Amino acid sequence: MKNIFRFNGFTLTELLVTIALMAILAVVAVNIFSQQARKGRRIDGINVILTISLSEERYRSNNSTYGTLAQVWGGTTSPEGYYTLTVSGNTATAYTITATAAGDQVNDKENSTSCTPLVMSVSNGAITKTPAGCWPT
Repeated sequence: MKNIFRFNGFTLTELLVTIALMAILAVVAVNIFSQQARKGRRIDGINVILTISLSEERYRSNNSTYGTLAQVWGGTTSPEGYYTLTVSGNTATAYTITATAAGDQVNDKENSTSCTPLVMSVSNGAITKTPAGCWPT
């Protein structure tokens, strides 16, 4: 009678290779998730810029110049806190709104373009948004 032993299991090498592959996949997944999360949080900056722009137009309809940030907005940060805000160059025909990223949001990129700060300039009715690739079309 032959004594045949059957081993049903995994070798240590197979387990180590599997664990290494899972670790690589986890690192890639976390990186992709982080990029998408920053892109999603970018909307916080864009929305607050557009809201301040509407407030500027409303303020200008009743005054001779566009307003300061304190006159048109109730704070210096975006609603979710991912951006700090400034309004500069406010005259009778122009203003610039800048949203500078804070915290991990400073790593926000679209392709190879850094998306901080987000800037919207209005001059004589012409609107310029920079960096252009970071704004929705």
